[in-house]
Amino acid sequence: MIDVLVVDDDFRVAEINAKYVGKVPGFRVAARAHSAAQALATVERGAIDLVLLDHYLPDRTGLELVHRMREEGHGTDVIMITAASDVTTVQKAMRLGALHYLVKPFTFTALRTRLDSYAALRRTVDRVGGRGLTGQEQVDRIFSALRTAPTPSSPGLPSGHSEPTTDLICGVLHRADHPLSAHEVAAETGLSRSTAQRYLRHLEQAGRLRLSLKYGDTGRPEHRYAWVTP
Repeated sequence: MIDVLVVDDDFRVAEINAKYVGKVPGFRVAARAHSAAQALATVERGAIDLVLLDHYLPDRTGLELVHRMREEGHGTDVIMITAASDVTTVQKAMRLGALHYLVKPFTFTALRTRLDSYAALRRTVDRVGGRGLTGQEQVDRIFSALRTAPTPSSPGLPSGHSEPTTDLICGVLHRADHPLSAHEVAAETGLSRSTAQRYLRHLEQAGRLRLSLKYGDTGRPEHRYAWVTP
């Protein structure tokens, strides 16, 4: 079993994430923490394989915690699960060795995909290490194990739509404080404008987004989308 530490300052979110982890075969929640100090103390006691880490903690940031862990020689693996999606934070997480970065809000499927790829990484490392293999081919095997496989479209999505991309777009709209156009969503997510428009149209038809029109001086009105609060 892979022992997981769930770290989030919101008790309710930590409980939800813990329940998600418990549904993935091969993983179990060993502990929960709601501050960096609690998390560090748990890691120092040992027996934690993986930390699911929020960035926004009350006493220090998640990345500051990872930096402290590395300074103290703790090689515990980390997957970031946070609403922080700016490029600077993502780059720092990569440099500190975070294996995955999942932006809130997310679905169980999105988290399971990351956990499954992490489990595959551990199996690959054990297999390669156990055989004493070296060379580029073995290195490639280890690195390729971290790549998350494309998630098939769920029954509720049209053909050609993936759940991770839907989650990505929903996250952008959920965090926005004003309606966004397809062009703005594309810029935030790195998707093409046509792809963003296709997903936005589906989400609007499904009742998850509200469509409004912005009229300019000339040309057709711009379609703008806002998250519909349940």
